[in-house]
Amino acid sequence: MARRDLLYVRRRGVETRANAGKIDMNVVILHPGNMGVTIGAAAAGRAQEVRWVSTNRSFETQERAESASLVTYDCLAVALENAHVVVCVCPPYAATDVARAVAACGYRGLYVDGNAVSPESARKISAIITNGGARFVHGGIIGPPALRRGTTRFYVSGDGASEITSLFEGSLVDCRAIHGKAGAASALKMSYAAWAKGSTALLLGVRALSRAYGVESELCAEWDLSRPYLRERSARAASDNAYKAWRFEGEMREIADAFATAGLPEGFHLAAADIFARLAGFKDQPEAEPEAVIAALQSSDSPLAAG
Repeated sequence: MARRDLLYVRRRGVETRANAGKIDMNVVILHPGNMGVTIGAAAAGRAQEVRWVSTNRSFETQERAESASLVTYDCLAVALENAHVVVCVCPPYAATDVARAVAACGYRGLYVDGNAVSPESARKISAIITNGGARFVHGGIIGPPALRRGTTRFYVSGDGASEITSLFEGSLVDCRAIHGKAGAASALKMSYAAWAKGSTALLLGVRALSRAYGVESELCAEWDLSRPYLRERSARAASDNAYKAWRFEGEMREIADAFATAGLPEGFHLAAADIFARLAGFKDQPEAEPEAVIAALQSSDSPLAAG
């Protein structure tokens, strides 16, 4: 997140606090990454205090948290003392470990898992939290970091969902409670991202395929005739997503798990996971050149590369 965006988060957070009434609630955000920091800033409009834990966090995370006026704690157990709500926003691969760490501290409040995990993974995380004596709310975030109104929805489901919608009332985060089976919010997130990010992976793969066979320019020329938006869309797919691909790999595997559990083919998103895995080297490199991104997808083991 650029510095100007960090300052924007802070300004909007102050504005939200001035416009919304406080409620008796202390919140812990685990962790204030690019998305999590905007969730924390939004919660600060209503909560008495929004905390984060600095242990093993990067300088960039610390800078984000300070810019959003989150309160720093250096110990998870201390941060959890008299905390009413924990909101976990982290990469999918870390979601279970974070839940275990919180449960190990004896936390008894309301835990919101806002991660891109399958309903089955969410149920396992729920068991960890509720067996430890806390309550659990399923969550799913759709949209970019909440830097302006109308872009970011935080869907929540389960007992306690209404408490979370109240926490974000009047903020930049549009928090909506949904009803349905256990894990409904997780299922909605998986269904949405299956297309939004899965189609991005497919488009990048198609560009790499055409390049491998030496027909990329012809493909783009045909797109200009029959699908005139696809040339630009494929370039944006590369430049806008390569630096985030390291996170998308795990999300695609969670989506594949959701498909398999529903009795549907999982192969689409396992392949998408492999596409994003090949782009992990672009982490923290926003606006990567599309040419470099497509090249990174091509395997040196391919018979075409050898020839």
